[in-house]
Amino acid sequence: MFTMTKPFLLVGLLLAILPANERLMRELRQGTPLGASRTALARGTLAIRNVTVISMASPAPMAGATVLVRDGRIATVGTTVAVPAGTTIIDGTGKYLIPGLSDMHTHLLSDGGEVHDSAGPAEIGVMLANGITTARLMIGTPEQLVLRRAVTQGSVVGPQLWVASPQFTGRASENSHVVTMAEEARIAVQRAADAGYDFVKITLFITKPVYDAIIDEARKRSIRVVGHVEPMVGLRAATSANQQIEHLDSFFEEALADSAPMRESVTQGGVFANRNWVSLDHVDNRKLDSIAGAVARSGAFVGPTQNVFNTAFAIGESRAQLEARPDWRFWPPKMRQGYLNAHTRYWDSARAPERTEARRRRYVEVRNRAVKAIQDSGGKLIAGSDTPEWFHMYGWGLHRELQALVKAGLTPMQALAAATVNPAEFFGASREWGTIEPGKRADFVLLTANPLDDIVNTMKIDGVAIGGRWLARTALDSIIANGARVIAGQ
Repeated sequence: MFTMTKPFLLVGLLLAILPANERLMRELRQGTPLGASRTALARGTLAIRNVTVISMASPAPMAGATVLVRDGRIATVGTTVAVPAGTTIIDGTGKYLIPGLSDMHTHLLSDGGEVHDSAGPAEIGVMLANGITTARLMIGTPEQLVLRRAVTQGSVVGPQLWVASPQFTGRASENSHVVTMAEEARIAVQRAADAGYDFVKITLFITKPVYDAIIDEARKRSIRVVGHVEPMVGLRAATSANQQIEHLDSFFEEALADSAPMRESVTQGGVFANRNWVSLDHVDNRKLDSIAGAVARSGAFVGPTQNVFNTAFAIGESRAQLEARPDWRFWPPKMRQGYLNAHTRYWDSARAPERTEARRRRYVEVRNRAVKAIQDSGGKLIAGSDTPEWFHMYGWGLHRELQALVKAGLTPMQALAAATVNPAEFFGASREWGTIEPGKRADFVLLTANPLDDIVNTMKIDGVAIGGRWLARTALDSIIANGARVIAGQ
């Protein structure tokens, strides 16, 4: 959803991170295989002792365990593990170890013109300090491809990065491929694939003929399609095309009762059209359950981005609540006012008499019901924050998304799966990460409280490992403080 984007300009400061030569540029164009490791692995041995391991490979936690890491990969997990001399030892007594978290829908403030591209390493550092060891950037830029390579080579410390293309849209927008005809769409897909992006990202105003051309050309170029689903395209076409679906797009429209007096609802920009809120009176729960089940059975991965949508458009937050967030300070002051003005306009009841409290509750109910039905039908949910939308900054937004999934009816274990094993499966990287098992990358988060008791406890981070590189709480605090200085000038 985030659209603060920028023109395609390679910035010298980021390019200076890497050697500028033909091999590098060839690698950038070719991209990185989806299942490959995308951060450097640390040399040496590390052990977390006497910890409760929530491996996500087993339904039962392992108490009193030791996790031994050798050269960035997990060597052994067990209750009787011999630790070699010279190993860095972390005391896990009373603590809980989970796999590193994935944010499957995020953006950078430096995507736009208000924050310089040189802030990119600090921005992804803030993600890492919040336990995110994998991130998918959902409207890509050439600078992000350079940043991805820098992380892979180890010259920047951050989460593994997957980068979607500039947005494919039917109307003029910054950082976009504007595609209104099939041939334009095919050429844009070819350019995205040649540039080395991991995915083609669809956003707004895409017609069915253009959509079909995108899908056909993407298959030819072996690049996957992700993103929005316009109601004029529909969920059936999206699932048939094996598209990965974001935001629960088109669920509302397709769940309208046959007797409904309208066919438009609150997908995408429809949420801002006051008249569309009347459609919530006509959503048929049985149709909704059927649609969610069909999407689940199709095998489509769904990123609902529950927290941002439910909070921004239905639950609401006061100015005092916004300012009380720990991530408020990361918003550059000159950028805050625009969002605050939009927030004030949206929540002005005189402007939107159709957006009643009952309909706002129904909006949340429909979204939550769809998410629960997808989960119950065996579908694949992936957790994405859509940060930094509506003042939810990257890192904190992902933890709030996990809480929103639990509020929708998932168990804490199911919510954790949406940020660990499911993203790994989506990327074809299940052999590399997503669980705490021997042979996997040592990407994990040490917590001071049990997230299976309360999913809020994923925010109680004592340390993070990325490729076996250990970052203690003091280091994480320094990364966050540096992020605030670089991003917001504080």
